[in-house]
Amino acid sequence: MKLVELHPTHCPICDTEGKATEVYPANFDPQAFNPAVFSARRLPDRLHYRLVRCDRCGLVRSDPVADARMLAQLYAHSSFDYGEEVTNIRRTYGRYLSHLRGGKGALLEIGCGNGFFLEEALDQGYAEVWGVEPSESAVSQAGPRVRPHLRCDILRPGLFDPGSFDAICMFQVFDHLPDPAALLPEILRLLKPEGRLLLLNHNIAAWSARLLGEKSPIIDIEHTCLYSPATLGYLLERFGFQVERTGAVFNDYSLHYLARLLPLPAGAKQRLLSWLHGHPVGRLCLRVPLGNLWLVARRREG
Repeated sequence: MKLVELHPTHCPICDTEGKATEVYPANFDPQAFNPAVFSARRLPDRLHYRLVRCDRCGLVRSDPVADARMLAQLYAHSSFDYGEEVTNIRRTYGRYLSHLRGGKGALLEIGCGNGFFLEEALDQGYAEVWGVEPSESAVSQAGPRVRPHLRCDILRPGLFDPGSFDAICMFQVFDHLPDPAALLPEILRLLKPEGRLLLLNHNIAAWSARLLGEKSPIIDIEHTCLYSPATLGYLLERFGFQVERTGAVFNDYSLHYLARLLPLPAGAKQRLLSWLHGHPVGRLCLRVPLGNLWLVARRREG
């Protein structure tokens, strides 16, 4: 089995290495590094790196983590297998898109899956949409309205011209980035002067995360940083953004999907999921706070 090379991380807010207190020790083995584990919305398996909390700013991050090139390859070969929930997820993301102010010209989504949210943005009046997605499986399933506008890649300099977008969105992506400090300057470069950034990701300060602790679904090997509204704001301000608004997310999900997130023994969970999958009650849609946050930011003035 190939040895997994781990690298120490530094706090993207304080730019310090070390100077952090361990929250949870690592609990994975090398077999965790496969495309199935790094596929979106898989069944929670509670695998995670060593997690630490920065002693200066309070940011929770994984340390050490796998090589960035390995992670890029894992995401490139990950699967897109949550089609049954796309309608509910699109409804949730579309609701928070309405928090953006300004023009509805060009929109970019980073980590766009098969482009379902880009279709929602078109329906809400955006004139032009683009998406970046590393998963070949996801891009192959894109619909004809958006497929020509998807780049099967990670966001990097040279993909788009400076000042191209009125809005840039990331949904459940920002906490997966191995080096957010490297991406934020590129996002700032791509935004128009009056453009906005919309983020939706996990909230380590949410009541559910505090209650469940290490059993929370957000404690996961895919997550290199876990933000609170405060630490996310600190990071964005460091890289030239001004936070305009933030709040708690209410997600639309089927009862079957919500049952996947419960911290139950594997056997009991599988029996419950099998029953819900075959019963109409499993398709019942609920709107619930699942410990996520949304945030809108713009280029800082002055």
